[in-house]
Amino acid sequence: MVIQSPFIWHELVTSDQKKSGVFFNELMGWSTKEVDAGEYGTYTLFQKDGEDIAGMMNPTPDTPGKAPYWHSYIAVEDVDDCARRTPELGGKVLVAPHDIPDVGRICIVSDPMGTIAHLMTPAEGG
Repeated sequence: MVIQSPFIWHELVTSDQKKSGVFFNELMGWSTKEVDAGEYGTYTLFQKDGEDIAGMMNPTPDTPGKAPYWHSYIAVEDVDDCARRTPELGGKVLVAPHDIPDVGRICIVSDPMGTIAHLMTPAEGG
């Protein structure tokens, strides 16, 4: 896998998707498209000129922290290997590797200082 920029997707976690969506749409000139995320409820795509540019979701029981925040997914070749090596390097695995259908395999880790990183091995063709 050749990775141009490791930062591949940006996502807003907020308990009020409607209010946050209106704010960022008006501020940035974006639009939104809601999709069914199954057990996670509604997932909202931010779009610019019809292209998906970022996402928005409600917090889940695994969501680190309580306040709304933006985060980026960092592309890695092997999420499972990163999760395995994280404790060896002094970090913690906050959310174990798992698959998101048609998106990829993700996990959430923190470094020794508590900095949270969302890692993803994108799905083939994704």
